[in-house]
Amino acid sequence: MAGRARVALLAMVGVTAVLYAVPQLHVVAYPLILIGTLVHELGHGVAALLVGGSFESLRVYADGSGIAKVGHGGGNASQAIIAAGGLVGPAIAAAFLFPMARRVGGARWALGAVGVTLFIALLLFVRNGFGIGLTAALATVSLVIAVKGPAWLAQLALIFLAVQLSLSVYSSWDYLFTEQAQTAAGAHPSDTAKMAEALVLPYWFWGAVCGAFSIVVLAAGSWLLVRSDRATRRERKQRRARKKHNRKGERDVKTGDADVDEILAAADGSPGQR
Repeated sequence: MAGRARVALLAMVGVTAVLYAVPQLHVVAYPLILIGTLVHELGHGVAALLVGGSFESLRVYADGSGIAKVGHGGGNASQAIIAAGGLVGPAIAAAFLFPMARRVGGARWALGAVGVTLFIALLLFVRNGFGIGLTAALATVSLVIAVKGPAWLAQLALIFLAVQLSLSVYSSWDYLFTEQAQTAAGAHPSDTAKMAEALVLPYWFWGAVCGAFSIVVLAAGSWLLVRSDRATRRERKQRRARKKHNRKGERDVKTGDADVDEILAAADGSPGQR
């Protein structure tokens, strides 16, 4: 995929950023917003499990909102981690996906793991019809591309997914800087407000921290991909140079053999040898 990674990456980041930033384009961004909501709620659930809590259910609604029902028996730190899980959890996952996208084999394995993980989430946690359909569709597409898709498509799909995970926190960017969130399930405190309650500092501070973290992950992942793309092109140039050198050496050897044959033939026919 040498030469394509940089163009594809820049295009995905640019288009996603524009779709999220321009309200009039949210209709076009709707599928991306749904992906962002799904991974956001999964982030809450996984964070709850990591701190010893429970992940009871997950719902994604057609309006792009969602809710994860989790439980935790810990203190303020556990509450803050669970709240942050939805905001930075997807970016953490993207940090693992970007390096895997550098090689075809890694991209296929990563997409397969994503598909299997989504099917597990579907069976154990997703509890509404729209969420079930969305999760099943994403899981199926991931597995089909991982198993049957061409090499270039597997890598591009994984780059696309990593970019979306990195930028998912911006799918409703104003959510980072609000105290209350309105979803199809009703109004409730925002994640940054929960973090502020647990960690004292104001909600807008934690919104800025989470947003900056996602940008750092995206920048680091982009650097890895571009660096890998350059290394791949350099390796190909070196291989072509070696092949060209080897072919030239073979021609020189053949020419040398022909000259030796001519000399021997001339020596066999010379008067001194008769």
